[in-house]
Amino acid sequence: MKLNKILPFLFFLSFAIANAQEVVPGYYQSPVRPGGRNYLSGNFAELRPNHFHTGLDFKFGGQEGEPIYAAADGWVHRIKVSTYGYGNVIYLKHPNGQITLYGHLRNFNEELSAFIRKKMYEAKANDLEVYPNPGELPVKKGQQIANGGNTGSSGGPHLHFEIRDSLDRAMDPLRFGFSEILDTTPPTPQTIALVPLDVNSRINGRYERLEVTPVSTGRDFRLPNTIQISGKVGLEIRSFDQLDGASNRNGYPVFELFEQDSLILNLTVDKVDFNFTRQFLLHTHQNQFTKLYKQKALLFDYITPKAESTGHISLEPGEKKNYTLSLQDARGNMRKIAFSLEGIEMETQVNSKLTPTRSRLSFNQNIMEIIAPISPEGGLAKFYVGQNTYEMLPAYQDSKSRTYLWDMNFGIPDQVDVCSEVILTGVLAMIPVRQERLFASKFAALTFYENSLLEDLFLRMESTGPVSNPKLEINSRSEYLWNPITVDWKVSPGALDRARTHVYQLSSNGSKSFVGGSWQEGSIRFDTRNFGTFVLAEDNTKPTISVVRVNSSELRFVIRDNLSGINNFEAKVNGEWVLMRYEHKQAVIWSEKLDKQPFKGDVVLRVTDQAGNTAEWKGTIS
Repeated sequence: MKLNKILPFLFFLSFAIANAQEVVPGYYQSPVRPGGRNYLSGNFAELRPNHFHTGLDFKFGGQEGEPIYAAADGWVHRIKVSTYGYGNVIYLKHPNGQITLYGHLRNFNEELSAFIRKKMYEAKANDLEVYPNPGELPVKKGQQIANGGNTGSSGGPHLHFEIRDSLDRAMDPLRFGFSEILDTTPPTPQTIALVPLDVNSRINGRYERLEVTPVSTGRDFRLPNTIQISGKVGLEIRSFDQLDGASNRNGYPVFELFEQDSLILNLTVDKVDFNFTRQFLLHTHQNQFTKLYKQKALLFDYITPKAESTGHISLEPGEKKNYTLSLQDARGNMRKIAFSLEGIEMETQVNSKLTPTRSRLSFNQNIMEIIAPISPEGGLAKFYVGQNTYEMLPAYQDSKSRTYLWDMNFGIPDQVDVCSEVILTGVLAMIPVRQERLFASKFAALTFYENSLLEDLFLRMESTGPVSNPKLEINSRSEYLWNPITVDWKVSPGALDRARTHVYQLSSNGSKSFVGGSWQEGSIRFDTRNFGTFVLAEDNTKPTISVVRVNSSELRFVIRDNLSGINNFEAKVNGEWVLMRYEHKQAVIWSEKLDKQPFKGDVVLRVTDQAGNTAEWKGTIS
């Protein structure tokens, strides 16, 4: 047996042994309609904005109130009431050490409702998370623990259900059984992408991403044409899976890449560690394509073999090989995509398909690409790196354009003379991944912490706009951070009220999202987990309060804020604190009593936005 066939076999054997003890089919029953038919709107490993989906989303037919049952014997490990995230959520711990999660609940059962309500009144907190003592709130398998709803960041009534291991890592619930969910449909490929992995990479002669739509061959698929490559290239795929009886486009866990029938890569999403959730942004391209090649900085450990070159495909000139990409869902349904690659020599005369009137500068991680119009003054570009000047011929050209490629790991040019014009690159520094660094300029200082970056960052930063409306631009929104950085923006609020002026992130459509910040001497300091454009804005408008119902049985209001957003609210009746529940999607808050005593006396509701503006409503219940 060849070595490249033995290694994957040994991996799968060890994987099976390690997982046999923690995956026991039939241990859990369905939390929704056990024994009946269930449909899912989401499944494990599905690609979501900025993260993997970590469980199963059970459909309710658009209605709230579906009975939710404990999947196994255990006790309440954690219970939380929140406006966002999982909303009303229960975590059960089981004798096997694992945890099940039930999210977006409309309400808990009577015992759990009384328990959490009492804790919330004791804490005088409208949102609260509690960890009961082990065994304090026992549950039995099949016991109703809640009713399904649409709380938190849910987009419609459903149950979000997870199974987590003893280290709180999410596992695929379908590995445990759940025969109520039928799936005989294999995954469907949408787009295959070939991407360059270094400065010498070419795909069909050019340094650019190539996206191809597979064509059907019956049950399976193929790419219609042989793709020519030079240097190292990687494979990415945009695809989806569907379960029987549902139109939702879901995810699937297993990708295998074969070269001439030999397995060269396996990617299996078997667990998700919540400490590394945003590593997903490096694992995917634009939250849509799964990258099927090893990345040095990526902390997800889904790819085998573990070698740094796994998935880095290269061929000698004239060498042609056939490849097969296999896609497999949690039920073992499989689809294959066949394609061929051919190695070629790098060419200097390549049709770029562009007719630029001015030079165009772009970045792909450490590679700087400049596409410039043909100039009668020549084609030898000059890259100015510190005190040094480097002359470079185009990587390739045609009759209308020249393409230059520069690896910024070699040095960071501050400007490039491409004969027809001088380009200012805007790259200020390289910030290495997993190191603390401070970068300071005349208009801002950035603090990068050990876990701020996903990979090495080539920093671009610019202060733009008039004094009355300044903007701070840091890289682009298509680039990502793992964890926040701290920014000290050297800017004056001018005529704005400092107490009500904060940093907002500006979207492409001009809308503003509250970031916050605190004013220091000569600057405002804020933390951000996103790159993009930041502006100052003054919010001195109070939130609005509209009465829906105020009587002896209930207090109900609609609360809104026009800019910074709601921060907190507090209601009192006759001087006593009252628990108010909040549904941000409808902007509604309503009371929940500790006991059955009617409300009576003076009512005061205070609502404060994130800029510190407070609105107050007063009334009396006689």
